[in-house]
Amino acid sequence: MKQQQKVIVFLPAHNEEASIADVISRIPRRFDPRVQVEVLLIDDGSTDRTVSVARKAGVDHVVSHPWNRGLGAAVRRGLEESVRLGADIAVMIDADNEYPPEQIPDILAPIFAGEADYTMGSRFLGQIQGMKLHRRLGNYFFTLVQSILLRTWIYDGQSGMRAFSRQAMEQAEIIHDYNYAQVLTLNLVRKGFRMKEVPIRYQVRKKGQSFIKFRAYITSVIPAIMREMSRPVRKVEIDREAHRFAADQAEAVSS
Repeated sequence: MKQQQKVIVFLPAHNEEASIADVISRIPRRFDPRVQVEVLLIDDGSTDRTVSVARKAGVDHVVSHPWNRGLGAAVRRGLEESVRLGADIAVMIDADNEYPPEQIPDILAPIFAGEADYTMGSRFLGQIQGMKLHRRLGNYFFTLVQSILLRTWIYDGQSGMRAFSRQAMEQAEIIHDYNYAQVLTLNLVRKGFRMKEVPIRYQVRKKGQSFIKFRAYITSVIPAIMREMSRPVRKVEIDREAHRFAADQAEAVSS
């Protein structure tokens, strides 16, 4: 059991000047005295004021790609940089203000309790505001594909809010740059990491524009899923006590 843990919250961002300051300002920094929180921006080639706005809002670390490499590449970099910065646990949250930063302690709680190594904020177990029908159906489809391939039920396989143990960060492989959501879960669960979904509140973005384009998503993600499932992976010997707080400590974090 650890007495003090460092959490890096990283935000992949491309041209999110309109929303990123609000996201950063709402990240809980002092929800437990045993948890040190730092915020990392992964600027994926933004051409607006994303970086300067984030610095003014209080981000602790900034890493910039010289051009827009894609969300998968940005999340991969976020995990790598979190390891380099000495994080015990990393949290990824989209910078578009669709996911609730206030619920970061909720998705950390199963890791602190020793119940999971990899958690996802589940919109479909929680509350959803404003999601259009075609996006909802697309989420259902890709989540069903993951559930079938992993032989375990998943409710929200495309969530943009996730937490990773140190081992999960080190072992995660994202094999394409366009996106990460499906291949990352397939990779980690196949390696033996324990996954848990946590209900969250979600509302569709009111500012900015999503990078997702339906045709590009289909033509990029489906081949990546097939490629991931055809790759051999080795089971990881997981330290299930690596981040666990005592019962009273875990309760304090989740409250």
